[in-house]
Amino acid sequence: MRLLAAGLIYVVVSTLTALLLGMAAAGLNPSISFVSLIAGATGALAAFFLTPPLPIQFSVAVDHADDQLLNYRPIWLCLVGFVFAIFAFRSFCWLLFFSGESMFIQSPFNLGDLGLHITYIKTFANNAALWPDSPIYVYSKLRYPAGIDLFNGILTNLGFDLRRQLTAAGLLASAATFYALYRWGGSFAVAGFLFNGGIAGYELLVTHHFLDYQGTPQISWKSIPLTMFVTQRGLLYAIPAGLLLLWQWRTKYGADSPEKKPILPVWVEYIVYATMPLFHVHTFIALSIVLLVLFVTRPSARSPLVKLVAAAVVPAVFFVWLTTDKMHAGSILQWHLGWTQQNGELSMPFFSFWFRNFGIFVPLVIALVVIVANQEVKERLSQQSVASAPQTPRDFLSHFRNLELSIDAALLTAAVVIFLLVVCVKTAPWEWDNIKLLIWAYFLTLPILWNRLIARWSFPLRAGTCLILFFSGFVSLIGGLNANRIGYEFASRSEVDFVAAAVRPLSVEARFAGFPTYNHPLLLNGRKMVCGYAGHLWTQGITSSDVENKLTSLMLGRGDWKKTARELRAQYLFWGNLEKANYAASTRPWEKQLPLVAQGDWGSIYDFGRNAQH
Repeated sequence: MRLLAAGLIYVVVSTLTALLLGMAAAGLNPSISFVSLIAGATGALAAFFLTPPLPIQFSVAVDHADDQLLNYRPIWLCLVGFVFAIFAFRSFCWLLFFSGESMFIQSPFNLGDLGLHITYIKTFANNAALWPDSPIYVYSKLRYPAGIDLFNGILTNLGFDLRRQLTAAGLLASAATFYALYRWGGSFAVAGFLFNGGIAGYELLVTHHFLDYQGTPQISWKSIPLTMFVTQRGLLYAIPAGLLLLWQWRTKYGADSPEKKPILPVWVEYIVYATMPLFHVHTFIALSIVLLVLFVTRPSARSPLVKLVAAAVVPAVFFVWLTTDKMHAGSILQWHLGWTQQNGELSMPFFSFWFRNFGIFVPLVIALVVIVANQEVKERLSQQSVASAPQTPRDFLSHFRNLELSIDAALLTAAVVIFLLVVCVKTAPWEWDNIKLLIWAYFLTLPILWNRLIARWSFPLRAGTCLILFFSGFVSLIGGLNANRIGYEFASRSEVDFVAAAVRPLSVEARFAGFPTYNHPLLLNGRKMVCGYAGHLWTQGITSSDVENKLTSLMLGRGDWKKTARELRAQYLFWGNLEKANYAASTRPWEKQLPLVAQGDWGSIYDFGRNAQH
């Protein structure tokens, strides 16, 4: 517990210190990076020694003293821990690796995402002014909650190897997530994280091959470890941090006796919650919904909750302002019923969609909601039988203000609210991205589902339910880890290194015209381009068609191409292998009219000169 809190505080304090000092000094430098890590280490030590040790008698509420499986609990923990370790080592030790002259990655889901994160890490490490201009779009600041990339940028700025950093960060985050999941919901919650799924994996019984059946374009509820934890780097911090806060709030506001104490110092709770928008906005939204529900349903928690939220408003708004181009990013909230049920390849009839994606999880949760609601109603009626019934409007208002639900009912209510938000409102340009919220409704439900429903059944029924619930996710996880053992080619090592040497004398703020893709050697060196991969721009709410058309016209040498370059604020033109392949019809007038800055087997760089707008 203390190590988890200390590790998270180390990351967030280091990142926050680097951000504030970097903004004051117009960028990172080795001195700022070193001071930031020292500040993070100081905060981590304070969190470690000020966090009370976990009581020996404390355990997850999902276990029962009379459970015949109690003696076997370490076995289930070891089994899911073993699978978690296999997943972590396979996914992160081969996250980015070299083979000959090529860079490879392990996961096909990571082709675009890893390139974007490397771009951001190198942008921060290159001493670009903070908060930086977007390296993938000329007319915008960086629109992304890139806190975890800034942390890696600190280490890169100090000379630490990025490839080893990515591996170490993934392994440490996996250990933190495993521990947080276990403390939050026991082995059942760990299994739920690893093996989420519906019925797609049952195709194994027909094909007899372990494959990622949930990774197909027709399935929306994909494997959380493979498609989110590995690819969405913000979740490396957000999942263990979010679970730590949920654990804190369940203990702090759900204790039946006043002797129970919170597991975190208040300042740790505040820092982790208030800075969450810098790392993962959807997690911040989910946690805020939990706080709102606790405020309504737990009267005794209202005063400390108001203090927490009031203190967190200013920094949280600041981080949202910072990561949305000073609130210039257009609103992406829209009414959209059914999540991805009616979207392209993901669309299915209502019952087919929910059953194929979630299997028996949905009917189990419906039964859980009915059972918990029935128990709460009975409890409220029994309390009213010994109290006077409300007679006047003021009595009814007072009765509502004093409404109190059990902590399980409150957390389950928060999960339902998050789920309704997911299926009714689009929170990102791509409807599937609502899964970043949906996973929190899922995590909130897991321990309650086990404790209030499944754990009360007989062993054969319990075992059968878990088998049916997790079989598809297990098959997909193992199949995904085993797919394409040689990896997927990502980039050329020599090309990236030679381009790095070529652009080193040029300003880190200079912007290049080149082919827009996720693995361009300029982007992998943290250099700014006029336009990046269209898919990344779209998910950030940027309409880039006009810029893309102008860029194409420039690279083909059409019309007044110099004027087009000035409009796109391009200071240099990069002509490499990607450009030769995608602009084969170009007249290349710059070869005769612009000064040549650098040239090699990787390509050429031309200077538009002082007339280019910076």
